[in-house]
Amino acid sequence: MSYTETIGSRTYRFADLKTLMAKASPQRSGDQLAGVAAASEEERVAAKMALAQVPLRTFLNEALIPYESDEVTRLVIDDHSPQAFAEISHLTVGDFRNWLLSSTTDADALTRITAGLTPEMVAAVSKLMRNQDLIAAARKRPVITRFRNTVGLPEHMSVRLQPNHPTDDVKGIAASMLDGLMYGCGDAMIGINPASDNLAAITKLLLMIDDFRQRYQVPTQSCVLTHVTNTIAAIEKGAPVDLVFQSIAGTEKANAGFGISLALLQEAYEAGLSLKRGTVGNNLMYFETGQGSALSADAHFGVDQQTCEVRAYAVARKFNPFLVNTVVGFIGPEYLYDGKQITRAGLEDHFCGKLLGVPMGCDICYTNHAEADQDDMDNLLTLLGVAGINFIMGIPGADDVMLNYQSTSFHDALYVRDVLGLRRAPEFEEWLESMQITDARGALLSASTQQPLLEGARDWMGIA
Repeated sequence: MSYTETIGSRTYRFADLKTLMAKASPQRSGDQLAGVAAASEEERVAAKMALAQVPLRTFLNEALIPYESDEVTRLVIDDHSPQAFAEISHLTVGDFRNWLLSSTTDADALTRITAGLTPEMVAAVSKLMRNQDLIAAARKRPVITRFRNTVGLPEHMSVRLQPNHPTDDVKGIAASMLDGLMYGCGDAMIGINPASDNLAAITKLLLMIDDFRQRYQVPTQSCVLTHVTNTIAAIEKGAPVDLVFQSIAGTEKANAGFGISLALLQEAYEAGLSLKRGTVGNNLMYFETGQGSALSADAHFGVDQQTCEVRAYAVARKFNPFLVNTVVGFIGPEYLYDGKQITRAGLEDHFCGKLLGVPMGCDICYTNHAEADQDDMDNLLTLLGVAGINFIMGIPGADDVMLNYQSTSFHDALYVRDVLGLRRAPEFEEWLESMQITDARGALLSASTQQPLLEGARDWMGIA
């Protein structure tokens, strides 16, 4: 089906829904690289006007990537709930935007329709929204998950402590981990990106974190971000696996490039569940995504990069994840050119993930060759804090020395908690107070009060 829109004396024609969606997207370098972006701002406006008139039902009948050739499309269609969709089934995309922003649409209403939403519907409405709309609507939709603590409560924000090391040196990682804990970070998880995929090294890191967690009774969860097949192998060998990690994308071909399928993710999910390591819940999958991953794998099929990204959230939703992380500026300026594009993408991803019922966090980041700096990251951090982000990254000095990119620091987390009044996961905050790291309000105590844990941890690490 084709779509048209007239502006003045000029009529714009869009061959199909896929083309219309791409042309309606805000400007970004990845869509320009793919050759699917609007050729002018006027064409972009025409596409938005035409998209606003498309009934939501259309997305159930016109697949952007064919059902027969893509298992992500099959997942989206087969898992769609007509009952949940009924409440909004009469709306166009433009009407849906107005419904989302209405003062009468609350968290209960957004929760009711979750299973009736497809990623394409959610991506479409985001293209009609200003940044403030994305923030206001996402803030209405908390997504709460539990493993050893509770993440995603309203007025809370958690931090993934990321103590990476370029050679996987255990003492170096342990020192960064301790540093982050002293700043009150780590309630989302302690997550290490290993420099190698060696199973023995991965197991050594898992054992180290688990030993520390048990010794000091830390109510958090650990993860070593290796390929899911390595995690399955580690589970089979008895390693203390908490969260099961995998990078995912929004098309079957892009996921095949990651060496995964829905069946393999199901196997990993069941393996994680079999360990029964959660204490307050059993959400245990940790997924990472990022706009541009499908295009970089030549697996986007002409679909714009943001819609491909939102399709990845449908994959995540299937496995009841504990955390989903859009690593927003990591892939590089070929896909998100500058601070403005990174900011917009981060707000889109958070909004779309929350609408689909996914526990969204964001690695607020950029690579050193992007037209962005730490002020851009401060802006996005603040906006996502207002929007109700589930978690952010905590990295020593905001500079990951293993992955070589810029993110957010332990101090950045303190800043956004302070200015917005955001608390940590309640179980973790109780522990911090009991260890005399923070007071009852969650504020850091002086270094002298932290000395007992610091000295004990130095002994544990074997550091004089």
